[in-house]
Amino acid sequence: MDNVYCCGRTVAIRSVSPSDADAIAAIYNNYVLNTAISFETEAVTAGEMRRRIEEISREYPYFVAESGGRVVGYCYAHEWKSRPAYCRTWETTVYIDEQARHLHLGRRLMDRLIDECRGRECRALIACITGDNVASIAFHRGLGFEQVSLFKEVGFKFGRYLDVVDYELLL
Repeated sequence: MDNVYCCGRTVAIRSVSPSDADAIAAIYNNYVLNTAISFETEAVTAGEMRRRIEEISREYPYFVAESGGRVVGYCYAHEWKSRPAYCRTWETTVYIDEQARHLHLGRRLMDRLIDECRGRECRALIACITGDNVASIAFHRGLGFEQVSLFKEVGFKFGRYLDVVDYELLL
C-alpha cells in the first residue's frame, strides 16, 4: 500500500479486494446511469462487480484509492483483445467518485497502474474513451497517451449516437 498526500488528505493506493465491490459498484453505477462515459446501460450489482474484480485481478493490476476508510476511486488494466498476439497490449479503466474528483486521484492511480504494467512486460496500454469526453481525453494526453483511432457513432446511449476514440501509450 502506498500513501500519498492529496489536497490536505492522506490517500492510500492499494491493490483491490473483493470486499471493495460495493464501493466500486456505487462509483461505477453513477457513470453508468448518469453519463455516456460508460457504454453500459444498466446498473451493475455488487455481486457482479465482485465477480469482475476477482476475474480481472487474477491476471492484471487493479488498484483502489482510499480516503478516510472509503474507496474513492479505482483503476485497472485488462485484456484488450483475446487473440494471443495481443497479450502484451492491455486496456485501462479509471473511475473516481464524484465527491473526490478535487483530490486529483486519477493521476496518482494511473501512475501506479502504468508502473505496474511496465513491470509485467506490457508493451502498450489502450484507453477507449467516449469521443466527447474532453476531460478524459485531456487527462490521458497529460499521461502521454496519443490518439490512434476514431470510431464514429458506434455507441448509442441516452437517445444519441456516440463516437469512441482510442488513445495509446507505448511503455
